[in-house]
Order: sequence, then structure tokens, then C-alpha cells
Amino acid sequence: MKHILRQMMAANKQMEKEESDAVKKELNDPSPGNSRRNFLKQTAIGGLSLGGMMAMPFEDVMGHTTSKVNKFSAPSDLKITDLRYALTGVMGGTAIIRIDTNQGIYGLGEVRDAADPRYALMLKSRILGLNPCNVEMIFKIIRQFGGPARQAGGVCAVEMALWDLCGKAYNVPAWQLLGGRYRDKIRIYADTPEAKSPEEQLKLIKYRTEDQGYTWLKMDVSIGELKDIPGTLVNQKFWEENGALRQWQGGYMSYANTLHPFTQIQITDKGLDELGKIVNNVREMVGYDIPLSTDHYGHFDLNNGIRLGRALEKYRLAWLEDIVSWELTEQWKTMTDALETPTITGEDIYLLKDFKPLIDRHAVDLIHPDIASSGGLLETKRIGDYAEEHGIAMAMHQAGTPVSFMACVHCAAATENFLAMEHHSVDLPWWENLVKTTDGRKLITKGFANLPLTAPGLGIELNEEELKKHLHPKDKSYFAPTNEWNEKRSHDRIFS
Repeated sequence: MKHILRQMMAANKQMEKEESDAVKKELNDPSPGNSRRNFLKQTAIGGLSLGGMMAMPFEDVMGHTTSKVNKFSAPSDLKITDLRYALTGVMGGTAIIRIDTNQGIYGLGEVRDAADPRYALMLKSRILGLNPCNVEMIFKIIRQFGGPARQAGGVCAVEMALWDLCGKAYNVPAWQLLGGRYRDKIRIYADTPEAKSPEEQLKLIKYRTEDQGYTWLKMDVSIGELKDIPGTLVNQKFWEENGALRQWQGGYMSYANTLHPFTQIQITDKGLDELGKIVNNVREMVGYDIPLSTDHYGHFDLNNGIRLGRALEKYRLAWLEDIVSWELTEQWKTMTDALETPTITGEDIYLLKDFKPLIDRHAVDLIHPDIASSGGLLETKRIGDYAEEHGIAMAMHQAGTPVSFMACVHCAAATENFLAMEHHSVDLPWWENLVKTTDGRKLITKGFANLPLTAPGLGIELNEEELKKHLHPKDKSYFAPTNEWNEKRSHDRIFS
């Protein structure tokens, strides 16, 4: 394993050991009224080791982990009665869904950032009347309607909401239903956008590291920053729109929608030097105690990806993310073998089956699922477990509301080879206020997400007053009836 990856994993294990020691101290605390201590004791004396539990069928794990809890609903009689949504302004339009039941409890899920809520609405007719606690069965019914990236948004949103519902029905946290936890707090890496000047960049970084306490950062190193520097790129003018390389929006044959190997944009030595200066400036601001990841380079081919990777190696980056498209396994293998800096991809991959080629070939050093695209909590845990068997660690991409954030937190807690998860809305002061935690804890403390130890489901409820302030302007319907999606109009079976 590459040297920098060994350092990061060792640091993570040390932090997790310190947290474990703190939990043990709390278990031995003689003071009365320590509800957290009592819960930890109940968890510890459940009668089954974590290793034994992970070898059991999922249904048996479910039965064991819920055998001694007080049930405040009748889970076997639960039925799904409705699915509605609210479109938030997070990331240009991110929908939260709510699945209602015949017993008044509901579950929250999230359609991936910038994905159409109809990806979820079309699934309503497939799940009405089913018991939401049969999570895996329902997932197998609807997974055929998912696809790469945002096409998976509906399936994943429903899966998240089912775990939230199931946890509430059995009065246990979602991580317990996934087999238990490896950690009590979840390390976060803070996304840091490109700035117009070094001074503005320093301000963004200080806010994250000094004010907010984040211990891991990610930055963009885009060839778009070279547009006003002559002699840095080859073949850029052909792809420019309004004087810029528009990476996110455009027609079918635009730069934005042309796969990386097909643009023939190349970076000159001068361009590599300029991109190196950008990374060097940030490294000088944050030092080397903080891992620094990179992303969003632009659309260029494998060869230029290797050249850029080599030019940045001296800065000891935590990873190079999505330099080429995820499905190009052999190109990833070539690049990973050529570079010392760890490589990572996966935010747009749907289901374990499409992670397997990258993992089996050791084509990347790290995997990077987004729970709102990868298949939801259980599928992402399976992805992490499969990677772990091959000696590959997992980071988690997350760019949505606190709903998908908390789904990631539960999954990360239940997956051993987890490193860190993304927080993409550090600069939105109202983001955390979109929800309320049901156990009174803060969502984030000094760069770590706090895992709900006793709160059922995902451990959050919507802050409706705040959420209504931040609906997307194009759709302010706010959990309006969706009766037009009640009727199933097709025969879905995919075999004869």
C-alpha cells in the first residue's frame, strides 16, 4: 500500500482507539443517570460478537439486534401508504422524500443532488402497501430502475427512507440494523471551492480548519483556472463557450458532455507548473498535518492525467479523484500503477457489481461511493466490505442535505475500512438547521459527525419552519399529494 495511505489509516485507527477508550471509561463511570453508558452496556452484552454477526444472514442479524428492544409500533403490521417530496435549494435542487405508513411513523430519504424527484416518484406505485421493514426485498423490487450517477437517485432515496422507518419501528439506530458500529464519530473532509485570489482561498481554509475544526480538506485543481494564462493548454479554444471551459453545463456535443479521452486537450509544462503553484499555495496555508485531496481537474485523457499526477506528487496529496470516468477500469489501472499518489473514483457508480472490476483489478487505491447513487446504506456497506477484503479503503462522497449526510454517517459507522466522508455545504449557515436531531446532539463537532447512539432510524426529524425557507424557487410544493404516481402502469419483470 502506498506510504501516504498507510499514514492516513494509522492516524484514523489512533483516533478510533482514543474514542473507544473514552467509551470504555464511560461504561465504567459509576455516576447515576448516565443514559449513554447504559445504552453502551446494553449494546455490549447483546450476546453475539460483531465478527459472528457479520457472518450471519441479514435476516438473522436483524432478528438478533432487535430482540431486546422495546417496540413502540407493530413492525409486522406496517404498510407504506404514501411517498411525497420537498425540493430544497441545496446544490441547485436536492429533493427530500418522505415515506408515510399506516401507523403514523415515516421515513426520510434523499434524491441525489441535482437529480429529478421523479426518479423517486415513479417508484411509489411499486412500494405502496408493502412493509417498509422488508428493506432488502423492496430494494430488489426497485433496483432495476436505478442507473449510474443521478439515475440511481430514486432507488437510493427510497432505500434510505426504509432504513429510517425500520429503525423507528424497532426503536434502534440504523447502524445497529447494519450489524453494529466500529466508531462513535465520523471523520469529515471539507470541500473547499476554488477562490479568485490566494487571500480569499486562505479565508476559506481558515474558516474550515480554525473556526470549524476540520482535519481533512479537498480542493479543486481545474484546468479552467488556466484560461487567462497563454501557453498552458493545447486545443482549449475549440471547446470554450463564452471564453471558458464549461465543465458542468452544455449540449450533447459540448465540452461538458464529452468524455475525458475524447477532447484532446493537453496540458503544457507551463500549465503543469501553474497548477502546481495552486496546490503549493494551499499546502503552505494548511501544512502537512492535514490530508489534502483533489478533484475536478477538467476533461483530458489518461496521459495528461498521469503527467498532472506526477507534477503534484511532491505535495503528498491524499488522493487524485475522478481524473477519468469510473468505467474505464484499464485506464485507472494504468494510472494507479504509474503514480505514487493514491487514486480514487466511485461517486457515480451504482451497485457493488460495477465496483467489482475496479476492486478486483486493484485499479484504484481507494473507493468513493455516494450513498445517494451507490444503492443506499446496505449496498454501500457491502461495497465497503468487498473492498476491505481486497485491502482497499473507502471514503464517502456526499453533497446533499443533512438527510443523506446522516445516512452516510450510519453507513460509515458500520463499515470497518472507512476513512472520511465529504461535507459539501460548509459555507451554508442554514444547512444544519434543515433538521433537528432527535437525541439533542449536534450534527457536527470540530470536523466530526456525531453518531446517534440511541436515537432510532437516522436520528433526525425535519425542521419544517427552516426547510420551508430554503425550498428551490422552481418547486415550492412542500410534500404535496402525489396521487398521480399511485398507479402502476407497466409489467416490470425483467425475465421471460
